[in-house]
Amino acid sequence: MSSFFIKKKGNTKPDKKAESGTKRKASANGEGKGRAKKMTSRHNEEISSDSEPDSPAVEKKVRVPEDEEIEETAQEKKLRLAKLYLEQLREEEEEKAEQEDFEKDLIAGRLQEDVLEQRGKLQRFVAKDYQPPDIADIRLLRGHQLPVTCLVISPDDKQVFSAAKDCSIIKWEVESGKKLHTIAGGRKGTEDRHVGHTAHILCMAISSDGKYLATGDRNKLIMIWEAVPCKHLYTFTGHRDAVSGLSFRKGTHQLYSASHDRSIKVWNVDENAYVETLFGHQDVITGLDSLSRERCVTTGGRDRTVRVWKIAEESQLVFNGHEGSIDCIQLINEEHMVTGADDGSIAVWSVGKKKPLVTVKQAHGCHGDGGLEQPYWISSVAALQNSDTVASGSNNSKVQLWKCGEGFRNLQPLFSIPLTGFVNSLKFSNSGNFLVAGVGQEHRLGRWWRIKEAKNGLYIIPLKKQNSEQDITRSK
Repeated sequence: MSSFFIKKKGNTKPDKKAESGTKRKASANGEGKGRAKKMTSRHNEEISSDSEPDSPAVEKKVRVPEDEEIEETAQEKKLRLAKLYLEQLREEEEEKAEQEDFEKDLIAGRLQEDVLEQRGKLQRFVAKDYQPPDIADIRLLRGHQLPVTCLVISPDDKQVFSAAKDCSIIKWEVESGKKLHTIAGGRKGTEDRHVGHTAHILCMAISSDGKYLATGDRNKLIMIWEAVPCKHLYTFTGHRDAVSGLSFRKGTHQLYSASHDRSIKVWNVDENAYVETLFGHQDVITGLDSLSRERCVTTGGRDRTVRVWKIAEESQLVFNGHEGSIDCIQLINEEHMVTGADDGSIAVWSVGKKKPLVTVKQAHGCHGDGGLEQPYWISSVAALQNSDTVASGSNNSKVQLWKCGEGFRNLQPLFSIPLTGFVNSLKFSNSGNFLVAGVGQEHRLGRWWRIKEAKNGLYIIPLKKQNSEQDITRSK
């Protein structure tokens, strides 16, 4: 009998009839609400706002799998919200850490590239992506009356400056092909009253910030121009023969000039000042180039040497390898360069080795009959900076693109682009999206023979890339 009165363990559900009876009794006796509250279930506690003690009770019900309604106390609510807040903070911190890691990797990659570039070991392998351009997409810009001898591209790739044997300078807009400005050439004997050149212009250079343009001619003069308005600023004199090479040191307004008088001169363009002269070549200098280091490289024509001039140390390194006159040179990076000669060969060099890393003979083929065959002269070379892509020009009616192997130890032909005439100057755009060729009926350094069917002008050659669409997608 006693077991009948024992309360079952865990059964906390109140008797509905008893509860109802109690409520009616409390109401009938007029007792306070506090007693009625005590008689309700523990799971139905009332939670009042601290700021509004007299406001109606607020209940929050949470469903449990057994479909029982369980209420949340103020302390439990605070604990739950605190946990949610901490979880949100943890997720935000994880996202922030991931972003910081990504940015660190990106910065580390850029710093590594900068270090490799300064050491001359940066080599971007992009040559494999290039495809032969459609002939219909190649544009000819005409404006010079005589053969184009030299050209430069503005740092933003939007303009091209060209010069010719007619002593004129033309500034072009790449996108439209329009002439933006023309500095006409003058006749010999009008130097006192003509603003511009009165002799064949052989070379030109533009500063890496696009502020200054420098041009050199057969009349031993170097002219400095403000590039944007094409306004004449200064004229440098001092060379005793034709000025054949010009280059601004990257990131500065220090100018290097080379001449047929076999000397190199250093100038400070900002201060309109001469700095010093360097000697060493045994024959006329035919080409010059420089990058960011305080040094330049030159080709010595018939003395068949390539020289690296260390300006600060007042020393030079001498390199031998070509069998003919070396007529053109360009740096690929701080430690490697490419040259072309009238023996028909192209060579790639390292500053650390006295002989070429690789030489390609008869790079543009031969002309002539029988045993009198002669290789086509290499009249210009170009390099896409810090990459594995170079180009060469001759008078065999084509421009040739080459791929440098890893370590610059081999040179493989990619494809050729048909162009009639002497390709006297070649330049890659900084983006690598196009190549500009300066073409003429004659070689830039002389009048040994003439190609009558050639057109004096500039050819804008678009360079198609296989993965260009993927690159655009990634950039988005």
